[in-house]
Amino acid sequence: MGHEFELPQEALVDVTPEEVWQAIATGPGIDSWFMGRTEVGRDGVVRTAFGGGALPDSTITAAEPPGRLAHTSAVGEGGRFVAYEFLVEGRDQGGALVRLVTSGFLPGDDWESEYEAMSHGLAMFFATLVEYLTHFRGRTATPVTAFGPPVRDWPRAWQVLHGELGLPSPPARGDQVKIAPAGLPPVEGVVYFANAQTVGVRTPDALLRFLQGFPGFMMASHHVFSGDPAEAAWGAWLERLYAD
Repeated sequence: MGHEFELPQEALVDVTPEEVWQAIATGPGIDSWFMGRTEVGRDGVVRTAFGGGALPDSTITAAEPPGRLAHTSAVGEGGRFVAYEFLVEGRDQGGALVRLVTSGFLPGDDWESEYEAMSHGLAMFFATLVEYLTHFRGRTATPVTAFGPPVRDWPRAWQVLHGELGLPSPPARGDQVKIAPAGLPPVEGVVYFANAQTVGVRTPDALLRFLQGFPGFMMASHHVFSGDPAEAAWGAWLERLYAD
């Protein structure tokens, strides 16, 4: 059966359109808010390596700096594809309006679970872009990707994570985080975004994100702006947290 979708998002940010363009149209910029490591090739292809694999290549179909960027994956099995279009508009009073429309097609009769995960994840990624432009603009992060063991009970998994972070369940924007995870530096920060399948924490030097990975792993997808990114340590922490 499958499902055609379109997910629009927008936000005002207190940066120039040119600064937004650097964040959405260059590899180091995208590395600082999206996921995994991204390269924007001279051949007009956006390539993202993630979790030991890769997302489908996405071909740039429009590049009009600093106002419009669009790229789309090739049509795959069952008609699957995902397209992204960024529109950036400078404001007379300063700052910029950033609009992202993600559209595409998910094949199969089980598209609903994938769509739910995608929509929750896209909300987190866009919120991270806004947080990056607001608090870390001009800086480049090292992306961190780590996975915990398979999760069988997601409500309990989130309850465990929220408790470990010292957060209510569910958490909300503005909640404070102050913990000393075993094997990792102490974390002090504030929740900048949370929904049913994600939570994001801003610290002075990082954007820490936890996501309900599709189909069944708790995932850390962080952006570290200074110091040791500690990717292996985050993976070990998730393994300990969810060990049976």
